[in-house]
Amino acid sequence: MMSDLENHATESEAPLSPERRQFLSRLSLGLMGIAAALVAVPVVGFIIGPLIRKFPVVWRPVGEAESFPIGKTVRVSFRDPSPLAWAGVTAETAAWLRRDGTGEFTAFAVNCTHLGCPVRWLPDADLFMCPCHGGVYYSDGSVAGGPPPRPLFRYPVRVNNGMVEIRTSAVPIG
Repeated sequence: MMSDLENHATESEAPLSPERRQFLSRLSLGLMGIAAALVAVPVVGFIIGPLIRKFPVVWRPVGEAESFPIGKTVRVSFRDPSPLAWAGVTAETAAWLRRDGTGEFTAFAVNCTHLGCPVRWLPDADLFMCPCHGGVYYSDGSVAGGPPPRPLFRYPVRVNNGMVEIRTSAVPIG
């Protein structure tokens, strides 16, 4: 003879009806699909976003043309073309600017093309050096030695009403 407790246990362990099993199966598949979409949408956006988004191209003044001596390479600072509202001082970036002639200037990115480390200008050696992995660049930005795969990135430069301006844009690295 079964007690009430045993009878209750037997009833609760009864197999699910085919309709209920199909409903729960579809419900769990739907919930898994929603969870997968919640994860996939940001990942796809992260991958595709840079291909779609256009960064602003802005001419930034870096100083008066006459303040730069001919033949000298100096570091100049300017504001990043697309800073975030909360970027603060990290929105400031820099370039190496050399005055080649009366109205001729060349600007190089401060980032090594190997892994983006900041390069230093060594005036006595007439070279750009990357202290991180030993990258060396000639004064024209071409690779002299080390692991960098290509020359330093160059910014377009113009003189506008006596002011030297650098056209800022996203710097390709690596």
